[in-house]
Amino acid sequence: MLVTTSRYFVKSSNGASGRRRMARHVTLETIRDAGAAIYTIARRTPLVKLDATAPSRNDTPNVYLKLETLQPIGSFKIRGAYNAVRQLTPAELACGVWTVSAGNAAQGVALAARAAGVPCTVLMIDTAPETKFDAIENLGATIVKASYDECWQTVETHRSGRLPGHFIHPFDDDQFISGNGTIGVEIFEDLPDVTAVVVPVGGGGLLAGIATAVRALRPAVRVYAAEPETAAPLVASLNAGRACYVDEWTSSFVDGCGGKSVIPTMWPLLRDLVDESIVVSLDEIRHAMKLVARHAHVITEGAGACAVAAALTGRAGKGPIAAVVSGGNIDLPTFSEIVSA
Repeated sequence: MLVTTSRYFVKSSNGASGRRRMARHVTLETIRDAGAAIYTIARRTPLVKLDATAPSRNDTPNVYLKLETLQPIGSFKIRGAYNAVRQLTPAELACGVWTVSAGNAAQGVALAARAAGVPCTVLMIDTAPETKFDAIENLGATIVKASYDECWQTVETHRSGRLPGHFIHPFDDDQFISGNGTIGVEIFEDLPDVTAVVVPVGGGGLLAGIATAVRALRPAVRVYAAEPETAAPLVASLNAGRACYVDEWTSSFVDGCGGKSVIPTMWPLLRDLVDESIVVSLDEIRHAMKLVARHAHVITEGAGACAVAAALTGRAGKGPIAAVVSGGNIDLPTFSEIVSA
């Protein structure tokens, strides 16, 4: 069994030239521990075959959809958020919790905080869909809007002077990653002959958790990241052999996937666990959103469809392939506009 515990140095959070030591502890055991607790609030989601192959063709990859759209908050984030919040001490919970998010992590932390009986504040990207703002407010959290750059700086530095309480990082946190890893265990239980798993990547917490489970349970199964062409720092980092920042980043409807950089604390996990990153165009993601809606009757946001688009390229093989549909929190008028383009 592979144990993905690593020690390495990264820049200090204040940007100085000093360096701090950080240890990771994400293993199959921490994932199984999360699995013993999170189903009191998270759901074990189905794995559904995408029947989108024309009868006259046999070259389309055999793709199964891991439907995290069916979680109580419409995305996988409840798994990691609940696992992180449940392990905080009373002293850590005393002033509540806060996170930074494009919307899905915020909903996960807000629901986990509500279950724990503590307040939650969210530093949230101001361009997120109204659907996500409404959902977070309905969960009782307080929203503080900020620019993408301020939010990403908070992700990188793990701090903000504007929010009270204990910080729950939306992906760079071992408990959060371990909660996400329960998806990998479920995939193997439901599809034992899976040959590849394709996971959308933003910060990397979902990818790292699932990949840890895959490597421990069956190392021969390949793990692919999926990134949109407008924001693909992981493929740049894998090509360069180091964590990279991408200057050519642009915003798109794929708001929950693809960041400006691979942050240094996540790089060793992603470097060691991922076989390849598949970059797909916005048109390919639109097409995947249409296919999933038409054939699986599921509405998915751009990030969720990114993994499906990557699986359909054929670069992950013929299958069976599990594509993680990470979330479905998108305004319906926006969805209609995207798939009609």
